[in-house]
Amino acid sequence: MTDTRPDPKPDFAHVRDWVFDLDNTLYPPEARLFDQIEIRMTDYVMRALSVDRDHADHLRRHYWELYGTTLAGLMHEHDVDPTPYLTDVHDISLEHLHADPDLRAGIAALPGRKIVYTNGCGPYAERVLAARGLDGLFDGIYGVEHAEFRPKPDRGAYDTIFAKAGITPTTAAMFEDDPRNLQAPHAMGMRCVHVAPAPLPAPAPHIHHHTDNLAQFLHRITRAR
Repeated sequence: MTDTRPDPKPDFAHVRDWVFDLDNTLYPPEARLFDQIEIRMTDYVMRALSVDRDHADHLRRHYWELYGTTLAGLMHEHDVDPTPYLTDVHDISLEHLHADPDLRAGIAALPGRKIVYTNGCGPYAERVLAARGLDGLFDGIYGVEHAEFRPKPDRGAYDTIFAKAGITPTTAAMFEDDPRNLQAPHAMGMRCVHVAPAPLPAPAPHIHHHTDNLAQFLHRITRAR
């Protein structure tokens, strides 16, 4: 079948820094890792706040919607210590992940630096990258702890991470599954790519491209570059 989609390559000719989200971006949503994490989040909220499962599950979702992450809500409203929380909720099985040589090749071919920036923690990101066969590819791996526990989509979180990584947003691109986490990067001048099984139901001005196959999209960017 002939690929009739517009060539994305010209939109990325100026890009020298490549920022990748982790969960549901560098592995497919079908792996359902976040199902495990959400269960552990709810369990942690139950223990930390001494509430029943239904209320804990409500708070988990409510804080995610309001603050960007459940952790941010727990810290802001209940002064929960973030470090044991992050260790606990990310202690999950990665048996459903498999190495992806095609994605590795696509990332490796990108010119310039590549970093991972996740609302999870750095050690968890390293485990996931190793399980996907993507370890050793990135110039930096940044978790929420590196942003002083401020999560995406908080603009200050991006400022902190990009300053630490030495990234100039106007010559950078970001790949994310959560569209709200692309709003600040767009405002900063980054090229923004939504990675998800389906595009948003209506066009969003802060999203330049959508893809349901990150490896294929990256190869289209670098092909005959």
